Amino acid sequence: MMQPVLSRRNALGVFGLAGLAATAGCGSSVGGGDNGGGSSSGGGGAIKVGLIVPQDGVYTPLGVDMKNAWDLYLDQHDGMLGGYEVETIVADEGEGPDTGVPAIQGLITRDNVDVLVGIVNSASALGSAEAIAAAKKVLVIANAGANAVTGDARNPYIWRASFNNAQAAFAMGEYLAGQQPEGGVYLMAPDYAAGQETFVAFKESYVGGGGTIAGEALTPFGTTQDFQPFLSAIPGSGAGATFVFYSGGEAVSFVQQYASLGLKDSVPLYGSGFLTEGSVLEAQGEAAVGIQTALHYSTEIENPANSEFVEAYQGAYDVLPTCFAVQTWDAALVLDLALAETEDLTGDSVSAALEGLGEISDSPRGPWSFDGQSPKHIEYLREVQEGDGGLINVVVEELGEYGQ
Repeated sequence: MMQPVLSRRNALGVFGLAGLAATAGCGSSVGGGDNGGGSSSGGGGAIKVGLIVPQDGVYTPLGVDMKNAWDLYLDQHDGMLGGYEVETIVADEGEGPDTGVPAIQGLITRDNVDVLVGIVNSASALGSAEAIAAAKKVLVIANAGANAVTGDARNPYIWRASFNNAQAAFAMGEYLAGQQPEGGVYLMAPDYAAGQETFVAFKESYVGGGGTIAGEALTPFGTTQDFQPFLSAIPGSGAGATFVFYSGGEAVSFVQQYASLGLKDSVPLYGSGFLTEGSVLEAQGEAAVGIQTALHYSTEIENPANSEFVEAYQGAYDVLPTCFAVQTWDAALVLDLALAETEDLTGDSVSAALEGLGEISDSPRGPWSFDGQSPKHIEYLREVQEGDGGLINVVVEELGEYGQ
């Protein structure tokens, strides 16, 4: 992902904030139900969790969201997971594997943590996979989306509570194949792994469903500020729609320039949900209204767990939660469930417990389950609309369940 935007309200959740009980309601069971009460198998001691999230650099806003959700879950569950008292050791992932991999290795060798949670950058996850397997420590990923993490490069100790890059793109490809926009779809994404995987997944479902590609462009990752040379090709292509993957700072620039060049009203814009997720939506402003995206989460999903989660998160941090927060909440949730069933804290025991969980029925995103150590979950079609407190991603419909 590319440069997230840190809003003033997100900055309220900076690292080290404590005392959530006063605002979030200590002892309630938001999103947890009976999930966090321990059992005859689990608990009876303490567990040391290494939380790896960015605390400095372009990914800091994601790290804030993730840390906030982790703290909120523990606050709502009396500081325990599966009956174990939790000690959290936070490590700074930074902006990529150069800092992320050493941070993970330090948690394993220096801090001797029992379990690892977090990671934004897929290269950090892939770069530390060998060390994690050698140490037999379970890692529950709360963001990194590269397909290989739980695909070709998987090992028994790495699980994911977030997404893989193909899911939202494949879902949107199927949806647009059903819509059959006249003239086909024009594709754009940054030229790096996530953008490339998005292209592959979208084409598989969209072209496979009878759609045509009007044109495509991979833009230089991290250096493109002026999208006009790429956007100028869209009108001449005859495309009836545009599908893109951008996030963070690139998403803000892209959406604003797409609207300013007059494309918004003539060629509808679709994307993977990161295009309008979190603080970027506030920065995009009016230019984002009407954009439709596919993602596994929205604050507007109607289920009790999400209603309670959104209320508690907003009460604690004065900002709506993002998918990055929900993914970390769910990482805590699945560990809570699994640890309640383990005889010990070895990686093999925790991994086996995760494998045996079945459906996770009490998640804010809706019910989901592990498929190849990665979530099989509902993808939602979302549309940016004006809400009471600003722009929101309204759920238009459920697109179906998608897995590894």
